[in-house]
Order: sequence, then structure tokens, then C-alpha cells
Amino acid sequence: MSVRNLDSLFNPSSVALIGASATPQTVGAVATRNIFAAGFHGDIYLVNPRRSEIDGHPCFKDVASLPAAPDLAVIATPPDSVPGVISQLGDRGTRAAVVITAGFGEGGSARGKALCDAMLEAAHPHLMRIVGPNCFGLMLPRLDLNASFIHLQPLPGRLAFVAQSGALLATVADWATHRRIGFSHLVSLGDMADVDFGDTLDYLSADSHTRAILLYIESITHARKFMSAARAAARVKPVIVVKAGRYRESATAAASHTGAMAGSDAVYEAAFKRAGILRVNDLEALFDAVSTLGLMQPVAGDRLAIVTNGGGIGVMATDTLMYKQGTLARFSENTVERLNQILPPTWSHGNPVDVIGDATPQRYVDALLAIMDDRGVDAVLAMNCPTAIGSGTETARAVLDAIKARSSNARRCGLLTCWIGEGPGEAARKMFIEQGIPSYETPTKAVRGFMQMVRYRHSQDMLMEVPANIPEAFSPDRKAVRDLIDVVLAQGRDWLLETEAKAVLGSYGIDVVPTTTAETPEEAADIASKMTGPYVLKVLSKEILHKSDAGGVALDLETPGAVAERAAWMKEHFGLTAADGSALQFSVQPMIEKAHAQELIVGMHVDLQFGPVLLFGHGGTATEIIGDRCLALPPLNMKLAREMIDGTRISRLLAGYRGVPGADLEEIAAALLKVSQLVCDFAEIVELDINPLLADPRGVLALDARIRIQPAEGPANRRLAICPYPVELEQTIRLADGQQLLLRPIRPEDEPAFQRLFASLPLETIRLRFLHVMKMLPKALVCRLTQIDYDREMALVLTEGDGRTDGNLYGIVRFSADPDIEKAEFAILLGDEKTGLGLGPMLMRRIIDYARSRGIRRIFGEVLSDNRSMLALCKALGFSRRSVPGDPGVMEVTLDL
Repeated sequence: MSVRNLDSLFNPSSVALIGASATPQTVGAVATRNIFAAGFHGDIYLVNPRRSEIDGHPCFKDVASLPAAPDLAVIATPPDSVPGVISQLGDRGTRAAVVITAGFGEGGSARGKALCDAMLEAAHPHLMRIVGPNCFGLMLPRLDLNASFIHLQPLPGRLAFVAQSGALLATVADWATHRRIGFSHLVSLGDMADVDFGDTLDYLSADSHTRAILLYIESITHARKFMSAARAAARVKPVIVVKAGRYRESATAAASHTGAMAGSDAVYEAAFKRAGILRVNDLEALFDAVSTLGLMQPVAGDRLAIVTNGGGIGVMATDTLMYKQGTLARFSENTVERLNQILPPTWSHGNPVDVIGDATPQRYVDALLAIMDDRGVDAVLAMNCPTAIGSGTETARAVLDAIKARSSNARRCGLLTCWIGEGPGEAARKMFIEQGIPSYETPTKAVRGFMQMVRYRHSQDMLMEVPANIPEAFSPDRKAVRDLIDVVLAQGRDWLLETEAKAVLGSYGIDVVPTTTAETPEEAADIASKMTGPYVLKVLSKEILHKSDAGGVALDLETPGAVAERAAWMKEHFGLTAADGSALQFSVQPMIEKAHAQELIVGMHVDLQFGPVLLFGHGGTATEIIGDRCLALPPLNMKLAREMIDGTRISRLLAGYRGVPGADLEEIAAALLKVSQLVCDFAEIVELDINPLLADPRGVLALDARIRIQPAEGPANRRLAICPYPVELEQTIRLADGQQLLLRPIRPEDEPAFQRLFASLPLETIRLRFLHVMKMLPKALVCRLTQIDYDREMALVLTEGDGRTDGNLYGIVRFSADPDIEKAEFAILLGDEKTGLGLGPMLMRRIIDYARSRGIRRIFGEVLSDNRSMLALCKALGFSRRSVPGDPGVMEVTLDL
């Protein structure tokens, strides 16, 4: 489930409290008092079998006695009674419940777990949604509803706060109320037996009363649902998260370098980044971020200028900016000259700009406006500390007047303020906030707010970024890898030998150093004699994973005789046979020495929540000590792969330095993309390390590799948190004239071709397809149409037979399903070049068939009444149609599947 029946939860017209009480200091008593004190205007029903009334409000003995079915039930009865209460409510027609009661499996109780299962089984036939159990309840200030046992009534506002911790929810409600911060929703999810973060994100993203969504997360359930919901929500409003457990170790020990380096918090960080969510470290930063994102217009870049009447606070702000890896803006010569004319000769002559402590409001404003006009400045932090000469309040008022009077044609430049101190400082901050300008108490908070805006802008840009194509044709040999994995599994092994692992990489287009297996020291020497020395000798054994640490790797062996001698030593050192009786083997390869090459690591391990996670970073034997790594969720494209590279310290070396040429970054990114595809293709792969992967100006070369496998059930993409490109939907289409086209799912890289298709359409075709005339499509819209969530949407495109993403698109058909995957809206666009060939009906049948295969029950769309050809096609396909209420020029067509 997702948003199904959540409207009964978050917008109820009637509420029943099951377990209402008059006994002081009980949950039922507090909940009863809260629900009446908040002033809810709908019907309120109290249920208590032993009382006829509580505080003058009538009580009913059970659910069956209620005069009507409540939209929402709040349950605070003993755990053994809850499944029966849920069943009774479902029979009456209630579709949402909040279970405050604990005792449903916390701490591993088998009895509690059985009760939880029974509760969900009772709810299932009625599609009833349950928040909890073991939660504090929920508060909807817009409806004056406090269905919780939290001690206060929060203010109404446009922030939604969703938390696993009820105690934290109460703390935030108290903290925010004293600061006059209001909410649209406060939700305590508790144990998340049913409603979870994915569900609430889906609902709140479409809620017109919510401007921003705040989350407190300890863990998530249903990673794919969460990622789909989070990515969709982050496109339309800020989503800001505090994640607890930042330094907790991963729950699963792993034998690979990747598993050892990828702790659970780092995986959450990668997931939040991929979803476009802004992560902050604490509650104070959470609300500072809300203030910044809510008041400040988006900034174009990260170049910050600082203007202050106190040099010390300017230095503090600069230190914070540098610590957070921000950019101090550089002024143009024209700006410096303007400031020279405005300010005393003793001004700082640089950024930060010290206007001197005796600055008048006019001097301050003149300097601020000069800086805001500089094209090298993206935002200005205006700071003021109290002095005996100038009035901070008058300066604040002058700044506000100047900003209001600033021409609408003036260049856009972000503005943040920091008026320090109580009294006048607090009054000034209030003035700024009332006029929509973020204001902070300290320089550190102000710079943090700016950097939050920079990070948020970057995450939004990433959601709209058009990725580059892979720089070479990429056609992996999936059959070869499938055959090899099947053989290894049949032998009962879980780790591939080095030679096998390299064969897998080679099948996916990753260059590997030639490596040959030897059974004896003599054979190893013979193999070496056919290579150019020096040589590398390694022991081959499924039991020796970290070969270097165990003495199983010998480098720079000069002669074949040295290879034989070292192999004999390894044979004696490790024993003649392995524990399972198999003979010890060796691998022989040439020693690769590349000037200016960097050692990298590329890896993958399976996280308990998010499934496969990719890793990139500084490689070599000290990779875990150096700890330079970046994580990402597959699938990748070239843009995301470059983001991984840029997220490491070694990226600065890869770019080149002090006469050392840079590595081929495109080939490194391509290697990451190929590993990502391998992981998406084979569910059996559970750990992978390429270490080291040598990178230099000529490309990349894998020197060593390890892969662990295990039997898997179901398709490979099922374990991924983000649904990958569904290659199985690709299909060749042959036209009557012999031309061959490819029907395939749309890719983000199709954005330029989509724009070309739209530009080729006559205005009348655009009107018929988009219901109104548009001369061009906004970039954000095109990105949204090409960067789809394959788990909830599908768009099939007709393109050249080779499927190149830089080729032409001839037609597109799509549907977008609701979060419950029950109904979906379709749209179709066919270029005039391919009309009259029967492609329109073919595209419609394909998307209908796919929607039916996904379990979608209904597909619908809107068609202009004068679009006779489309209406005729829909009729032929069995669609019903009706006029859209209030718009007789539009017909809604519907097909039940």
C-alpha cells in the first residue's frame, strides 16, 4: 500500500478514541483531554465499556455501539484487544487507525510479533491503514486535531514533521511552539507496521497545505518505495531529514574491502543524496534549513560575499564558510572601485567587506548594493553587531527599504542577514523574517544556512541533470557471465577465483591484466616464460581472501625461476591442499608499472535496507586505512558516475597536478557504469571488489578482483532500491517499407532528442497532444518526462534501430501510475514523419499490455473533443469516454484493465 485511505488518516471528519479514560496520568486520559482541548470541529466518539461519560462527554461501550463509522480511530487499549478492535472498526467502515498501544514485538517478543501480525491481518480485508503501534499519535493543527498524548497544542503552519520517535516529536512540538513555528502535520510513526516514511512522503508531497517535509529517521522499511516517494516529493518541495545513528557500525560483517568501508550511515547518506533530500545533523539545523529554504530565493551558485560592521564576526563567518567548503566571492575591479568611493580608506579592501564600526545606515546600504550588483557574487551575508555609534535597528530598516526599492531589473542576488545580540538585534531579525529575508543569531548559523541552500540547489540540479552518454558502445556478454556463475554455484563455491572474477569483468568491457592459472610451480614458471617480465604471482584459493596480508602475493619477480621458487614457498606455506581437498593453484600475470597511474577501488556490497550499494575511492593495500570513498545506489549513468568520482579526495589527483597528467575520467566513469550494470543484471553477485583499478591518461586496467556469489530467487532488479532500466522491454519494430525501429523505455539521455521531436511538431499537433499551444517545453518539464521512475511510470519511445540516445525519436507513449499502482494516466505523442503507418495503435496496445502486466486496474487520459483521430483510436481500443466537468472541450477516456 501507499496513499490508499490515507485521506481518512490525515483529513478525517470524525474521530473515535478507543480506550478513553478519566483515570489521571494514563494515556487514555491524556488523549481524551487533548482531543477535546484542541477544538476539533468534527464528530468525536469515546469508547470505554465501563463508563457512560467522561468529563461530560458521552461514552460508548464498544465499536458496534457507535452511531456512525469514524473516519479515524485512535486506539489506546491493551495489546491483546487491538486485533479485535481493528476487525470491528473495519466492519463498521473505518479506514484508518492510530495504535498508540505498545507490546507488539518490541525487543523481539514472539507474543508481541504474533499480535502485530494478527492486527495487520484484521486490517487487510478492509484496506485499513494503521499508524504505529507503539507511537505517540498524530496532530493536525490545521484541523485542530490532537490525536496524541503529547502535552501541548502545536500551532498551525505549513511544515509537516514525521518521526519514528514519539518523544522526539513531543520535543520538537515544544521547541517549535515557543518559537512560533507551526505545522500542517505532526506524525509519530512508531514501529511502522503499516504506514511508513514512503507512504507519508507520497501523501504529503501532494498535500497543498504542506510547504516542506521534515523527517526524523532511525531506519526505513521498503527501500524502493521510500526512494520512489522521496524522489517524487523532493521534486516539488523541500524534504529535510535528521538521521539518527550516524556513527553506528554496519550490522553485517563483510569480507570485502567494500563491505568493511561502507557503514550503514554512509549508505543512508548516499540514498538521501540520490533522492534529492537535504540531510542536516540536528534539530536546530533542521529548522534553520526550513527558514532558509522557505524564505530565500534559490541561489545561482556558491559564491558568498560578506558585509559587516565588525571585522571579527566577518572572520568567523569566513572560517565557517571555508570549513564547510564554500566559496568566498571575488569582487570585480569595478566593485572594488565603487567600494573605495563609498567606504573609508581603512576598509578591508576585500571579501569580507568591513564597513567599519562607525558606519551609518546609508554607508552600509551603499556597500551592500554595490556588492549585490557584482556578477561574481551569488549571495550576500549582511551582518551587524551592536555598537555605541550606529543603530542596528535603523540599519536593518535601511537595508529593507533599499531591497524594496531595488529595481526589478537588477541582477538577482541572494540575501541572508545576521544581526547579533538581543534587544535591537532580535527586533531586526524579526523585521527581516517578516519581510521574507532569512535572519540568524550567529555567523555560524548564517553560513550554515547558506551552505544548506547550496546543497539543496545542487540536489535539485542533480534531479534535473541530463546525463552524458557512455563514451563507447557497451554490449556485455551476459550469457558468458551466467554460464560461469552457474558452474561456480553448482560446485558449491561462493567466492570466484581471481581468474573467474576477471573473466566476469572482461565480459562487461572492463580491461583486465592478462592472468593465467597454474597448477604447479613448474607450470607457473612455464607460463611466465611466455610473458614479458617482471611477473606477479598470486595464490588462488577460495579460503584466502586478503592474499596480500597472508603472503599470497609476490610482486616484481624478475625471472621464471623466481616465479617457480616463490610458488614452491607458497605451496609449503599454505599447505599442499585446501581444506576441502582441492589442490592449491596459482595465477601468473605480468607486472604492470604505469607512470602517473593512480590506484583506485571499485566495489559493491549488499546493504540490509537498500540492497546493492556501489563504492569508489582510493585503492591499494591501505584503502581501508585511508578511508577515501564515495557510495552510490545503482543503477548509475555517466553523470552519477562522475558525481561518485568527484565525491572523493583522490579526484583531485585524478584531475592532474604539478606536471602529472590527469587520468581518463570518462573511462573511470564508464568502468563504474559497467559495474553498476553487472550488479543490476545478476542478483547472485553479493560482494565485489576491483582493487586496485589502475587509472592513467590512457584509461583503466583492473589488476585484481574478487566476487562473491550466492543463489538468488526472482529477477535481479527486485533487490535494487531504485528500479533500473528495463532492458527486457526493448523490441525491434519492422515497418512495411522495411525500415527497422527500436521500441524501448525512455532514458534520461533522451532529453535532447525529445526536444528535437517537439520542435518538429506543427502547432496544431502540439495543441491536440498537450491540450494547448506551446512553442517550447521548459527544461524542467522535459527532464521530468525523460527521467522517470520505472517502478511507477513507463514511457516507451520509438527510435532508430540501433537505439542510440543521440538519434531521433519518432514517437512516445507513456503512463504515470498513482503510488498504489491502481490507476494510471496515459499520453501519446507521434511525430508527423511517422503518421499513417499504424504506429499510434501499436504504441497504445504496447502501453496497455504493460500496464495490465503491472497489475494496474484502470488507465485514463484527457483528449480534446476535436481530436477525432485520437478519440476514434480510443473507441477502437475499448475506452469509454465522458466530458470533463466544467470543460466541455475536453473528454476523459477510460479503459478498465
